[in-house]
Amino acid sequence: MSKRSQRVQEARGYVLHTSPWRETSLIVQAFTRDHGRVALVAKGAKRPYSALRPVLVGFQPLWLSWTGDAEVHTLTRAEAGPVRLLRGRALMSAWYMNELILRLLAQEDSHPGVFDAYEVSLDVLAGPRNGPQAAVLRRFEWQLLEQVGYGVEAAMPDFEDSASEPEVRQALRERLDQLLDVPLRTRQVLMDLQKY
Repeated sequence: MSKRSQRVQEARGYVLHTSPWRETSLIVQAFTRDHGRVALVAKGAKRPYSALRPVLVGFQPLWLSWTGDAEVHTLTRAEAGPVRLLRGRALMSAWYMNELILRLLAQEDSHPGVFDAYEVSLDVLAGPRNGPQAAVLRRFEWQLLEQVGYGVEAAMPDFEDSASEPEVRQALRERLDQLLDVPLRTRQVLMDLQKY
């Protein structure tokens, strides 16, 4: 008996990470609203004239289509949404959020609440009032931990209150350290950037 191949059309998503695969292809770790974190092979995406090459970039909304029933699906189409520009510390903050998603969410486990929080956070980071990223990151961390069932046992704080930010940051850091075997690389970079 043959297993029917899964076919997904135009799933809203974002590229979290890409890595080379074979000579001309990429393995894309994508985060979608309805399918969670998925691994996709983008065949020929490293070729100079590939239609996928300019589209598969981080932090830009995409419409992704894929097929296959294996652990790594075959990307068949990717269309870009509106362009979102991130610069400097906002870009590092976005990389940090990507690392959290890659490390804390199981593959193909849908978390629409996390997806929505991610999208809102990216919009704020790219906004014209590029204010302190600390509030955006703490809110995202809090919502991520709540959605995956590892929330901090306290009422949601006021993330805009700079006086309570160190206390909230410490509580979230301790919770994340309990869940992760290895420290987050981007967290250390963000902490180093705060010195400047």
